[in-house]
Amino acid sequence: MAGNLQVQKITTLTGHRDCVYTLEPSGQENIFFSAGGDGMVAAWDFDKPENGELVARVSTSVYALQYVPDRNLLLIGQNQEGLQVIGLNSKQILKSVPLPKAAIFDILYTSEQGKVYVALGNGGVGVLDGDTFELQTIIRKTDQSARCLAYNKHTGELAVGYSDNVVRVFDAASMALQQELTAHTNSVFTVAYSPDGRLLLTAGRDAHLWVWEVAENYKARGYQIAHMYTINHITYSPDGQYFATCSMDKSIKLWDAETFKLLKVIDKVRNAGHGTSVNKLFWSAHQNQLVSCSDDRTISVWDIKKVRL
Repeated sequence: MAGNLQVQKITTLTGHRDCVYTLEPSGQENIFFSAGGDGMVAAWDFDKPENGELVARVSTSVYALQYVPDRNLLLIGQNQEGLQVIGLNSKQILKSVPLPKAAIFDILYTSEQGKVYVALGNGGVGVLDGDTFELQTIIRKTDQSARCLAYNKHTGELAVGYSDNVVRVFDAASMALQQELTAHTNSVFTVAYSPDGRLLLTAGRDAHLWVWEVAENYKARGYQIAHMYTINHITYSPDGQYFATCSMDKSIKLWDAETFKLLKVIDKVRNAGHGTSVNKLFWSAHQNQLVSCSDDRTISVWDIKKVRL
């Protein structure tokens, strides 16, 4: 049974000149990446957090990053300007992939499928070859934005959250539509499969956290109003016992992944948290540290300790 959690802020990382929208782990446990409205992509080291390193600079906002582990590449999704492939050894742009003139809201690479999936602001999901990064197809079920992606390695399914309030589940290999989940009343900004693949968690602008049973044809287990405003992201802890949500209400919440009990609220009053919308989370295996980024231009690193009851 998961115990309670203790939270301590370790550091605040500064250097971005605009909202920070996304975070991404690397192949090294101590290194992660960030990007945002200033077009700068930075690398950070947990062991030397004060020294951010500029990896790339692009001309428009970056909402999505994806690390490709076996080749040490970083995929950068530019607003309106397509996908760029960065070689992290050389820090050079190896390839630019033109896509429809639309924002790239999420990128997902899966070695099992050998593909890259891109969530586009025109409602399309682009499917790229994972080796050449050539565009294979675009699947479009609505003209409203595809906002978020999650892959279930146990079932080979891809869940996509859209701004038409629907979560669509595809077979990741064929991109055949399997399910349409229609419980949300506003845009779906985040989808996450549990590490064991049994549950799908979805959330977004309606501030409702929905839980779906994957093996039972995505039957809804239920929902709770998890935040005051838009939920921007959900992430699981490395051991799968907990998950975290972050919101436009400036808070981060930590939950028991089995009971869905709220364990801890991280905010400005309690923990010197963010002053504006918290946009993305990354829960690292590096000493179980949670990283958050915000419209306030900062990145915070949190030490999460389990306290046995």
